[in-house]
Amino acid sequence: MLHRGRESTDGTGDGELTVPMAWLYAEYIADELLRSGDLMPPTSVEFRAGRDALALTVFLSDTDGELSGIRVITRMETWLSLTAYDQPWQEWVRGRLRDLSADGRNAPDPDLELAREAWRWLRETELLAPDLNAVPGGGAVTGEDEGPKVWTPAWQLGLPLGHLALHLF
Repeated sequence: MLHRGRESTDGTGDGELTVPMAWLYAEYIADELLRSGDLMPPTSVEFRAGRDALALTVFLSDTDGELSGIRVITRMETWLSLTAYDQPWQEWVRGRLRDLSADGRNAPDPDLELAREAWRWLRETELLAPDLNAVPGGGAVTGEDEGPKVWTPAWQLGLPLGHLALHLF
């Protein structure tokens, strides 16, 4: 039998599998938004970066614990503001993960563990991307894949991709 949520915190869990429904729902929303925007092939690493960044935003912005019951359209403004260029998204994610980890729960939380794993991947994985800070006109660029490139943390590529997908929805 599958359960949503955690086993009991007093150690009397019955050994049944706990399904991380909130995280899976957040990941589903992010995946659908990115696919509908048709910005990247779904098999690309960039798509994964966008999906994970957007899923973290969706999951961590659910402060009421009602993710499975929300309407996507009503949360779009919140997600857009959180993923905007001028917002400290990275600090917000770290703070929310810290707050959720320190809220007194002793039992393992599979949703939170998947969110932590996504954040770890976004921080530690670097992707080769165009250098957006390069001096304009510094060289003749003849194609989209040419020009200066830098190694960039996956979240720095995924976040704007997720933000754009929200705008296109």
